[in-house]
Amino acid sequence: MFPFWCSALALASLLFAGLHGASQTASKPAPDASSVAIKATALAEEGRCDAALPGLEKSIRVADPELKRKVGLAGVRCSMTLGRTDSALRFLEALARGFPHDPDVLYAEIHAYSDLSTAASETLARTAPASPPAHELLAESYEMQGKWDDAEKEYRAIVSQNPKLPGIHFRLGRLLLSKPNPPATVADDAKREFTQELAIDPTNAGAEYVLGELARQESQWREAIKHFSRATELDASFGDAFLGLGTALLSAKRMSEAIPPLQMAVKLEPQNPSAHYNLATALTRAGRREEAEKEFEIHRKMTQKGDAGQGQPAAEPQNPN
Repeated sequence: MFPFWCSALALASLLFAGLHGASQTASKPAPDASSVAIKATALAEEGRCDAALPGLEKSIRVADPELKRKVGLAGVRCSMTLGRTDSALRFLEALARGFPHDPDVLYAEIHAYSDLSTAASETLARTAPASPPAHELLAESYEMQGKWDDAEKEYRAIVSQNPKLPGIHFRLGRLLLSKPNPPATVADDAKREFTQELAIDPTNAGAEYVLGELARQESQWREAIKHFSRATELDASFGDAFLGLGTALLSAKRMSEAIPPLQMAVKLEPQNPSAHYNLATALTRAGRREEAEKEFEIHRKMTQKGDAGQGQPAAEPQNPN
């Protein structure tokens, strides 16, 4: 048996070794965030996305801007390669927030979102080809190609499946008005679709607006004012609806009433020359000529600038009395 003092010495040695090891472990620096990011981007450049992605995900908020940009771009590329949609979206969000005008970032966003859209479309077509969203997606594709009759068939198929699905009658009405060489009944046919849409979804500001436009084109000012007013109530940011309302009131010779919606149209769409011109007209007819001249001047400058871009002189609008 060892003497007591020898056992105590051995125990002390063990304790010292343990404490020394612990202190070394505690003082050992954690991996630097930048070094992790650099290593991960290097792996990505070598095409080793499986190994790179975990490090890229950890480095998404690295402090150095240029390194953060490299991490984001590499992260998007690797996430898309590995089919990791959730990860790709996180990298895209970080890039959009940190580098909103960077050409390389914008290019990566365009391709990534396009690929994600294509993948989702293929999944929808494969898993639910007869569903209303599948028909709607196909109809939108036909519209983009100018295949109006094919698009209409797809929308009609949706209505036959689900007559009360919001948005479809609105799309049908819009499509009917978009067709080249429409029949003489097109306005009435479109009105019927928009009216049906509002019966299903009374909050559809777009349907109210188009009904207002159709009424305005037929000089039905009371009907136009009603629909435009409702559109502005449903969507307070709908600049065209305020412009339509103000124009209809102006045409109905309700000058003072026309000014507030036209002022709102100018506020919402300051680059719209028509909004400034109609506001100037309403102000003139209401006897507020000094304010009117300011709006006419804005309109004049805007139209001159536009015509200058086309190489043609601008014609000055005549101030209506």
